[in-house]
Amino acid sequence: MKKTAALVTAFLFCTISLFAQQKPFWNDIQAFKKQDSINPPPQQAILLIGSSSFTKWHDVQNYFPNYTIVNRAFGGSTLPDVIGYVNDIVFPYHPKQVVVFCGDNDLASSDTITASTVINRFKNLFQIIRAQLPNTSIVYVSIKPSPSRQKLMPKQQEANNEIKKFLKKQGNTAFVDVYHKMLNTDGSIMSDIFLEDQLHMNAKGYTIWQKEIQPVLKK
Repeated sequence: MKKTAALVTAFLFCTISLFAQQKPFWNDIQAFKKQDSINPPPQQAILLIGSSSFTKWHDVQNYFPNYTIVNRAFGGSTLPDVIGYVNDIVFPYHPKQVVVFCGDNDLASSDTITASTVINRFKNLFQIIRAQLPNTSIVYVSIKPSPSRQKLMPKQQEANNEIKKFLKKQGNTAFVDVYHKMLNTDGSIMSDIFLEDQLHMNAKGYTIWQKEIQPVLKK
């Protein structure tokens, strides 16, 4: 009996230790892998990666019916999170185009995170993808303004401007400016394109994104 109890205790300890060691968003990545094993996604598709504004775009394929979209964004992620899982959410799909929306959560995570931090993180992600997929187009969708993060707007604009400048010097890239399209003529943030949390968008907000993103997508 004592031996059995000891074995059970050891098993529980190992199990708890395993979960404690799991990286953030591990379950999200495993869910992607399970989904892929059941229904393998097409290769050479347009791959969306990044944070929750992509994750919550559940009907994104309906917005782009003439394109093949694979969405592997996971909500709450920052650029380091995406970099940490790049071998799981990018390279297995051999995408012809990678569309990135990330950086918003980076700025919101801490007052110590500057626009320069976000810029350098994105450059790191870009270089990792470009090194292994040299012919793949890379698109960055600008950090968006939102009522709940209004105080971050100066940092958001700085990061957007510098990432745009960086991409202009790279081949086979595009920068999509959704930031200014989500503002009223007086510079205030549109109030009717967000859900109740004042962070994520409703269908009207995604329609703005569709209009700006579609022209840069690869057929």
